[in-house]
Amino acid sequence: MRELWKPGTVLNPVPVVMVSCGDFEKGEKNIITIAWTGTVNSDPAMAFISVRPSRYSYEIIKRTEEFVINLPTEELAFAVDYCGVKSGRDTDKFRDMKLTAAKGSFTGCPIIKESPVAIECRVKDIIPLGSHHMFLGEIAGISVENKFMDKNGRFCYEDTLPICYSHGEYYGLGKYLGKFGYSVKKKK
Repeated sequence: MRELWKPGTVLNPVPVVMVSCGDFEKGEKNIITIAWTGTVNSDPAMAFISVRPSRYSYEIIKRTEEFVINLPTEELAFAVDYCGVKSGRDTDKFRDMKLTAAKGSFTGCPIIKESPVAIECRVKDIIPLGSHHMFLGEIAGISVENKFMDKNGRFCYEDTLPICYSHGEYYGLGKYLGKFGYSVKKKK
């Protein structure tokens, strides 16, 4: 037997990210937690975030046409939640969570220095979808924390202790299961 449900958002878990926005040179900065994000294209490299138009960050991103997807860690989980429930209209989330706004290398937005990966994007399109609007962004560049690079130049993402989101809860990621193509790899 299977239970039937009405259409809904059950594709879980999803990545959870901290999106920073604003104009670093003008001292404007905010963070919004987003769970509806992902990659949409590889050439050119593009990503998306979906934001409710009522959110404070929505108008900032729409005006500046830039945003940064900062990947959080288990250590940042409390800040991830805080930045998702507090409004930047009322408080400075960088200050409250003791996060460092650093100048982006590819956009005018601040990045979150404590995040191991900052994906700087320029808005290419805004697609109204209903409750949320999708900001489609071309990735202008990515900065990664050197301490997560191995001696061969490989970024060790697993060492960052990334987190994900599922039905209102945050989780660390589980154990390594295999590498792309391992199901068809010839055994020696």
